[in-house]
Amino acid sequence: MTETLPLFPLGSVLLPGGHLSLHIFEPRYRQLVVDLIGEVVPERRFGVVAIRQGWEVGEDNIDSMYDVGCTALLDQVRQLPGGRYDVSARGERRFRLLQIDRHAAPYLMARVEWLPDTEPDNDSPARRERLVAAAQAAHQRYHSTGLRGSRRKMPTGDLAALSYQLADDCVLTVQDRQDLLAETDPLLRLRHVRRLLLREASFLRELRAIPAPLTEFAQHASVN
Repeated sequence: MTETLPLFPLGSVLLPGGHLSLHIFEPRYRQLVVDLIGEVVPERRFGVVAIRQGWEVGEDNIDSMYDVGCTALLDQVRQLPGGRYDVSARGERRFRLLQIDRHAAPYLMARVEWLPDTEPDNDSPARRERLVAAAQAAHQRYHSTGLRGSRRKMPTGDLAALSYQLADDCVLTVQDRQDLLAETDPLLRLRHVRRLLLREASFLRELRAIPAPLTEFAQHASVN
């Protein structure tokens, strides 16, 4: 099944269930906010795709975007002087880009296909329980460094939700987050999250600080 969505390219990756804050000042994305509010765009929903590091999106630079993104549901909108907006949105469903249209609207439009999770191989309740416990232990170890904010309560039943929320509660690179977003096996995704948490906890313990190249990824707010 395919659907058409407006696109919002960002220098960060939105995960399902994640929170997105944006300061909107560019004219085409101000128009997108107007269209979302006025329901020109159905259900106040748009697609967020990450830009590859070192690239910028331009008229002839569509290849700068990753091909797997996440829909965002517009939540709160605050209008500012000069036609600018502060908005918040919540990550929902993953999609894969199929075709991009530069001419249908002032902003990019895309035909996308949904990207659901696949059934894990050799799955069992015991295996899930062990993996969930190991991932939560890695998350606790990450926060025991004392260099991150207070730990959020994590879900224990939904494997997909757990993997995304653990990842969203950790400082990760764009590529790390993109790899997690593109992974369709929930067990492999949670296992990968566990490895990342252990890696980051080790970095933090050794350096006693967020590594300088990663500080730009510590902020959830984004600008267009």
